[in-house]
Amino acid sequence: MPEQTRLVDVVDERLSSFVSSREQAMSSLSPDLGHLAEYVTGLLANGKRFRARFCYWGWRAADHVPGAIDATGGTESLADLDHVVSLATSLEVFHAAALVHDDIMDNSDTRRGKPAAHRFFESIHRDRQYSGGAERFGESTALLLGDLLLAWSDDLLGEAVQKQTPEVAAATRAQFSQMRQEVTLGQYLDIHEEAAWNHTAMDERLNRALRVVTYKSAKYSMEAPLLIGASLAGASDEILADLSAFGLPLGIAFQLRDDLLGVFGDSDVTGKPSGDDLREGKRTALIALGEQSMPVNAQTLFNELLGDRSLSGEQIDVLQSTLRSTGAVEEVEQLIDRYANESLAALESARIAPGAKKELSRLAAAVTKRQS
Repeated sequence: MPEQTRLVDVVDERLSSFVSSREQAMSSLSPDLGHLAEYVTGLLANGKRFRARFCYWGWRAADHVPGAIDATGGTESLADLDHVVSLATSLEVFHAAALVHDDIMDNSDTRRGKPAAHRFFESIHRDRQYSGGAERFGESTALLLGDLLLAWSDDLLGEAVQKQTPEVAAATRAQFSQMRQEVTLGQYLDIHEEAAWNHTAMDERLNRALRVVTYKSAKYSMEAPLLIGASLAGASDEILADLSAFGLPLGIAFQLRDDLLGVFGDSDVTGKPSGDDLREGKRTALIALGEQSMPVNAQTLFNELLGDRSLSGEQIDVLQSTLRSTGAVEEVEQLIDRYANESLAALESARIAPGAKKELSRLAAAVTKRQS
C-alpha cells in the first residue's frame, strides 16, 4: 500500500528521531542538560522547511528514483531516500544554529513567538536563582547550543554521504562547506554595516545592503540547498549553473520580503514584535532606499531612533510612516518582483527534470509572497 507522506513530514520525523537520540545521550551525561534538549526540541519542532524542500528538489532536478516523493507529496517507498532526507535534515539543523547565533548578535528577544535561546536560558538562571549574571549565562549557553547544532548538522551530513561515491561525497561536502563559510562571512558583513553605516556614502548603502542580503541569507536559503541537493545526485556543472541562476535571485527576493516583514509584519503572524528590525537597527535595502528620499533633518532623526531598543509603539509608528512616505516600500516590492522574475526566467530555461521545474516554480511563489 503506497505510503502517502509529504516531504516536510518525513523531515519532521527525521528531526524528531535524531533529536530524541541526542537527548538520550545528553540525559545519560547529566540531568543538567535537560533544558538544552527542551529548547532544541521546541526550536526544531516548527518551520516551513524551505531549505529542506529546496535541497530535495535540487536532488530531484538532477536525478529521479522510483519511490521518490513526487510533486503532490506522495511516495511509495522511503527506503532509498534516507541519504537525501538526512541531507535535507542537516540543513534544517544548520538553519537552527544560525538562528540561535543570529538572535544573540541582534539582541533579539523572541523567535517564532517564543523566547530567543539566550533569553530562554536567561530565564532558567533567574528562575533557579543561580549565582552570577543571568544575561551572561543566557548568552554563553546559547552560543554553546548554536555550536552544538552546527556539530549535529555535520553529523547528519556525514550520514547523507557515507554510502556515496568518493566523488559525490566530496562534491556535496564542498558545497556544504562553501555555504557555511559564506553565511558566516555574511553575518559579519551585517554586523559591520550596522557599525559603519553612518560612515558610508549614501549612494553606496543600497549595494552594501544587497551584499549583506546575498551572503547572509540569499545564498544559504535558496541557492546553497539546491546545489547541495543536486551535488548528492551527482549533478553536472551545467545543472549546477542552472540551479544557481534560479536560486540566487530567488534568495534575494526571499530576504527582501523578510526585510519588509521585519518592519511591517503582523506580530501575530511573524512571531516577532512589529517593527522589531527597527529596534535592532537593521541596515537593510529598505532603510537605504528610504534614507535616499528623506530630507536631511528627517534623516538625522530617523538614524537617531533606528536601533534604539527602548522605542515605544508610537515611535515605531513614526518610523514606519516615514519609510512609507518615501516610497521605499514600493521600491523594495519592485526589487522583489525583479529578482523573482529573473529567477523564474532562469528556471524556464533550466536543463533539469520537468517535475522538479514545476515544483520549484511553486516554491518560488511561496517564498516571495509569504506573510511570515
